[in-house]
Order: sequence, then structure tokens, then C-alpha cells
Amino acid sequence: MTERTIPELGSARRLVLKIGSALVADDRTGSIREEWLSSLGQDIARLRSRDIDVAIVSSGAIAVGRRDLGLSGCELALDQKQAAAARGQIRLAHAWQEALEPHGVAIAQILLTLADTEERRRHLNARATMETLFGLGVVPVINENDTVATEEIRYGDNDRLAARVAQMVSADTLVLLSDVDGLYTADPRTDPDATLVPVVREVTAEIENMAGAALPGYSSGGMITKLEAARIAISGGCAMAIADGKPANALSRLSQGARCTWFLPAMAPLAARKRWIAATIAIAGTLIVDDGAARALGAGKSLLPAGITGVDGDFERGDAVSVRTARGALLGRGLSAYSSADARRIMGRKSREIESILGYRGRDEMIHRDDLVLDAQTTESRDS
Repeated sequence: MTERTIPELGSARRLVLKIGSALVADDRTGSIREEWLSSLGQDIARLRSRDIDVAIVSSGAIAVGRRDLGLSGCELALDQKQAAAARGQIRLAHAWQEALEPHGVAIAQILLTLADTEERRRHLNARATMETLFGLGVVPVINENDTVATEEIRYGDNDRLAARVAQMVSADTLVLLSDVDGLYTADPRTDPDATLVPVVREVTAEIENMAGAALPGYSSGGMITKLEAARIAISGGCAMAIADGKPANALSRLSQGARCTWFLPAMAPLAARKRWIAATIAIAGTLIVDDGAARALGAGKSLLPAGITGVDGDFERGDAVSVRTARGALLGRGLSAYSSADARRIMGRKSREIESILGYRGRDEMIHRDDLVLDAQTTESRDS
């Protein structure tokens, strides 16, 4: 497997952009930095004009909301943070709308918890929502759902949330805009010999030691959480950059070669997703297919209900199932778009009949080709 090269933002297919709280809102007043946000809106609109899907993970809700609630200048308890977030989310979403709407770019707000990205069925629901928004040309603006999450089920920082979102939607590029321009060999504020690390291909113990402790000015969570985000991103085949977001048009500057640190994966997002399906998921059931479906799968097509002749086992939507011929030959494995009960009702039927049979319109495919690994790929992933 050849290593990935440093990506160009303009050639990305799908980009997740994380914005630090200190960039969105003024530290002292909690007011939104509208001029800065407007310049970033220009950058995002340029990417959208090139048919690049963009999702924004935006911090700043608590910083913006606490001022309106008279909670500035004090340490906040969890319930106060949740109240501030509830207020701030409204203003933050409006600010993003004001930044992008003049360029003809629509936004939609999505609030996620840790469980939404880790529990498979909730993960699939969130993924499907974002895929639909991308298809409609809408930019999702995402934040942690602070109003319902407790300390035990919170990310607590949007760096890791952004990496999980990138993994969820199979993004090929993640950019963390921060108040630092990358990873240094040591803290550049205290060590005059510290130098920027331009490229990282693996988050090793040596790289982790460069992060040091979470210091003021390194945003919530510090460089440590950014390295954790990098580990998540590159494991999902997504390249990640840590870049200085303070200047106007920060994305344009990054496109033009501004200083930053790139973390590069060893494989593309789809390949990483298929490797995960092949190697790490327990099989919950089996779909038996006819010869026509077997040939279609071999040609790189999705598995449709019409080609299924039998369903074995009990499984839920999003569970992994094996795909076999009537003679028992293993063709591969994948993530089922339907439960076993619904699969039995629609097997052998045309996709256009699904809604009339089940009473709702789900996916046309039983297993989409992006969620399917053929047997040769399965063997290769297990052996590597």
C-alpha cells in the first residue's frame, strides 16, 4: 500500500472543518467574530463551487451563550454549561447562516453525543442524515449536544468529535483550525529551539511526547486531543491538518501553502472502511443470493432485495451479515440496511416495492457496495 501524499484542499472529495471556540467568539466579550466568520464563509463557498462536500464542526456555543445568560467570568458547573450551550447554539447557527447564505450555501444544524457516533444504529442514522444533506448541497454544522450529555458521555472537545464525524461520513480531509499553526517538537512559547513538524505519518509515542500537557492557548483539550483526533482520522483513511485559523480566509491560506502539520493515512477512506468491515465486525446473520446477484456483486454492484433468496439468523439494521450462494459458497460480508425481519419481507422483491411492503421508504439496496467486502478482500484484510 503506497503512502498518501499531502492533499490539496481543492481536490478533496469531502472535507470536515473544525473551528475552535477562540476563533468563533471573542475571549473577553463572548461576541461572535462576524468579519472573520464571513471570510471563512467565502472560503467554504469556493470549495462548494467545486462540488466538494463540506461539514463544519463548530465550537463556541458555550462561549457565546454564557454572556447572554450573565455567566461570564466564572467557572461553570455542568448544568450551567448546558444552559449556556442551549442559548449559544441558536446564535451560533444564525451566525453560520449569515456567513454562508450570501454565497447561496444552505446550512443545517446537527447535534451529536458520544453515543451517537459509537452506537452503530445511531451512527448509521446520523451518517444517513449527513449523506442526504450532502446530496442536497447543504452544509451540516455540527456540535456536541451539550444540553443532554453528562460528563460521563461527553467528548468534552470538538477535535475528537470532528474526527469521528470525518470517520462517519468517510471524509478524505479533516482540517482543525486552531490558535496554533501545527505540531511542534516542543512548546514554542517556552522552547526557542522548537520546530514545526510538517508531516506525520503515524502517531507514535515520540509524537505524543511533543504534545506535552494541555496548556492555556491550545484551545479546549490542547494538542493532546488533536493528536487523538489525528489517530482516529488516519485510521479511517482521512488526512488531517492542524492549521492557524486566526487570519482571515484561513482555508484559502492553507490551500496556498500556509504553515501547518499534515497527518497522512496509509489508505483512502473507502479502503479503510472496508478493511474495518472485513476484519473487526462479528457476523450476525446470512443473506443467501441467486446467481444473478452473485454476478452483480462480482462486478462491483450493490446487493438488491430482488437477488436475495433466503435470510438466516436474527439481526438489526446496521449489523454485519455474510453473503452466500445457494450452494453455501461465501461471497463476502457487509452491513445490512434492513433488519432480518424486514429482509424476509422484501427478499426477492423489487426496490420500488419496499415502501408498499414495509410502510416506509428505506434504502434501495440491502447492502450498499460501499458497505460490502467481497470474500477475497475479507481474506486479505484478515491476513494483513
